[in-house]
Amino acid sequence: MYSRLAGKRSQNISWFDITGKDDELKALGIDPQLALTELHIRIDNSEEYAGAIKSELDAYIILMQRVFWLKPLAALLAMPLLKPHLARAYHTHVIKRLKKQGRL
Repeated sequence: MYSRLAGKRSQNISWFDITGKDDELKALGIDPQLALTELHIRIDNSEEYAGAIKSELDAYIILMQRVFWLKPLAALLAMPLLKPHLARAYHTHVIKRLKKQGRL
């Protein structure tokens, strides 16, 4: 779905399945348990973020900024007054979903 929305801007995005990759995640500085509960992205093609790992809402915001139609939503999510509340709601939803699926 993201690839369709982002078009050419999605070409330099590589999705990484975390299943059974604890050692690789640790080598990247990512806690495997957090990888299960938060989206993480590594940015290699940006002077501003080169090699940085962003997680949670920051990761979603960066991905949304690449999609013309989602840029306004990214700006909304990045608002300092809203971001902490949205992050809390995001975590609550993810934990609930993972527990329901028996993954936590």
